[in-house]
Amino acid sequence: MYLSAQLRLLSRCRLTRHIASGNGTHYTIAASPATAAKEEEEHIEIPKRIQRSSTDLLQALASTVGRDSTAPHYKYHDDPYLIPMSNVAKRTYALSKEAGRKAANWIKEEHRELFLHQEAQPAIEKFAPSMVYTEQSDVDVDSLQQLIDQGELTDATLVYNLLEQKGVAVSDALKQSLLELVCFYNNQEPLPEEYIEERWFLQNSRRRERHGKTWKDGDLAEKLYEAIEPKTPQSYAALIRGMAKYLQCERAYALLQEANERQIQLDTNTYNAIIQIVSYLKDSADQRWQLCSELLQQMADQQLHPNLNTLNALLECISSFGNFKLARSSALKLLAEFKQLGVVPSLGTYYYLLIIFCRERAPVSHVIVDILNEIGGKEFKIQHPKDTYFFATAMDVCRNHLHDKALAKKVNDLLHTGSNYDLVGDSFKESIYYRNYLALLCQTESIEDFMQTYDLLVPNIYIPEPGIMEEILRAVEISGAVDQVPRIWSDMVIFDHTHRESLLLYVLRIMVDNRPNAELPAQQQLPEQCAKVALDMFNKIEESAKRIRKVSFTGQMLGNILTLLVRDAGNTSSFEKASEVFAYIDKQQHRIPGTPADSALLEYVEAAVVHKAPTQALAALQYAVENNMETSALAKCIHDGYTLSEVHLAKLKSLVGEGFLEK
Repeated sequence: MYLSAQLRLLSRCRLTRHIASGNGTHYTIAASPATAAKEEEEHIEIPKRIQRSSTDLLQALASTVGRDSTAPHYKYHDDPYLIPMSNVAKRTYALSKEAGRKAANWIKEEHRELFLHQEAQPAIEKFAPSMVYTEQSDVDVDSLQQLIDQGELTDATLVYNLLEQKGVAVSDALKQSLLELVCFYNNQEPLPEEYIEERWFLQNSRRRERHGKTWKDGDLAEKLYEAIEPKTPQSYAALIRGMAKYLQCERAYALLQEANERQIQLDTNTYNAIIQIVSYLKDSADQRWQLCSELLQQMADQQLHPNLNTLNALLECISSFGNFKLARSSALKLLAEFKQLGVVPSLGTYYYLLIIFCRERAPVSHVIVDILNEIGGKEFKIQHPKDTYFFATAMDVCRNHLHDKALAKKVNDLLHTGSNYDLVGDSFKESIYYRNYLALLCQTESIEDFMQTYDLLVPNIYIPEPGIMEEILRAVEISGAVDQVPRIWSDMVIFDHTHRESLLLYVLRIMVDNRPNAELPAQQQLPEQCAKVALDMFNKIEESAKRIRKVSFTGQMLGNILTLLVRDAGNTSSFEKASEVFAYIDKQQHRIPGTPADSALLEYVEAAVVHKAPTQALAALQYAVENNMETSALAKCIHDGYTLSEVHLAKLKSLVGEGFLEK
């Protein structure tokens, strides 16, 4: 708009020609007096520079398109043979790619002489080999400062020890910086930030870390703390927070009391760290709440303003109360107080409210309704480590606590609002979220509506575990949607669920109990499809005998396979396959637990009559006699369905007796 206005004024301006030595001729615009007066009235305000990251442009482009549910995650190769189709394959493929990065980094470090030439301007630090420090390295205080700034814990520790050995004086400020770094990581080298996939798949194994103390007593952190004289609030704060983080609870609380006795004022986050471990310091709910109240009073005496971390630390303590009535009342009072203080809750705050109010053995609570009404449609940023626990917990509450489909869909809408999906957590939490979501939908929606959601999520976003696949099969069985079974069986094969005997029996039972109606056009192809599923299952079980995780045949399983094959009446090859299956049953009857159902043998004999195969029919009758099964219906079907030769008639008499034929 501003440029357009200036162009319109151009015709009223005078062009002045100037000759500048060495620069050629150029022109300037000389405004008329009227125009100049008008320009003096206009104020040009140059906007402030907006700091942009290296990925802002990519994020802007990504925001113009949604997630393609038919495509795999971009981290996988877009190749049908390289797209993972099981949870194990997803993890393996992603970590394999990460392993390639590690291998490249190892080569860069081990053969650093090959990477000394830097073509990029300015130079890219990550492409250059890192500095190697040994006991013989010539180091100074600046080297230590640089390593601390870069977060290189191992090298910073080594350089500090070298400086101590050489008698080089290290300032207290530098010791304080190193103390904070060592306390934060407990003097253990962290996983590099660039290994995103390893963090994504390994976070679920770290949820057990807080079960016991991992703080290293007498290690470098405590030596650095002792070396800082006089003691400062920052040195107390660093050691207290480190001990609290790694559950050296008693000593952390003792240090806090020591600081108070020496009238050293600590900051809010140090008190927050102690509040987080109150449940480890006291046993009963009353004692814990009393200690929290004392800590809050100390903060008030020191005029420390509570923040979001204070609220979440208190709620974490309250969530450990065994008395759910005290927990609920305390949480509500706390929320009211912090609301007056102007503290805005994060998703982590709502996570704690859910685990406080929606306990397994407590009265049903609808607090999630109020939470969703409060935060629905909002976009959140990460503010607290527990923010990533909200969505998985909320979906668990919708499924197991309230069994409410409408609430589950509200939670799902919130997850897909803006960039909220960044807060879904790691692969474990994402899997729990969709596990509960699909399980709830398949229990509450019609099978047609459920399959629409299933198609959107499976397999590129979520791959159902065997337990969820069983829930889906149960929904198919209840609705009698046998037409969905071939599709589900295909997914089971892809997801490597064919070694689960319970799932195989479930699939067979659904197809046997829900016989397709050949008169309906939509079900005319189902007998053939079911026969193919049954035959595929038979072949896969046979192949699994050579594997470690093998599935053993049972009489019921083989009987159902036999039934499905003979029901494909219009296909001669299906009866031939059925005869092969029965031959296997007959030959391996001493190894197979149980026997096929009487109805399975009867359908096989009826199919043998249709295909004029008396030998197979008599073999089935003989099997029934040998296993003390019902034989009268089989014998009658054979006698009435065939004009038997003398040989076949003699065999029939030997199996059921002449008395039966005279009836």
